[in-house]
Amino acid sequence: MKLTLVAGDPESAPKNSPTLYKTDRGSWVVQGWVVTDPDALATLNLPDGETAVEIPDRMIPFFANP
Repeated sequence: MKLTLVAGDPESAPKNSPTLYKTDRGSWVVQGWVVTDPDALATLNLPDGETAVEIPDRMIPFFANP
């Protein structure tokens, strides 16, 4: 998988995280804060091999084809 950096959170310091990447497979990779809240995880009911990350609303405008 080839990742292309789309945007890092401009209000984050020092490493611009959360971060969004576009892949060469027609998908996105989202780097964010690990969701650890037990109630949220129970609601998500994640299958094996998946995880959930949280990103701020201000990152949503970056979800566009670069």
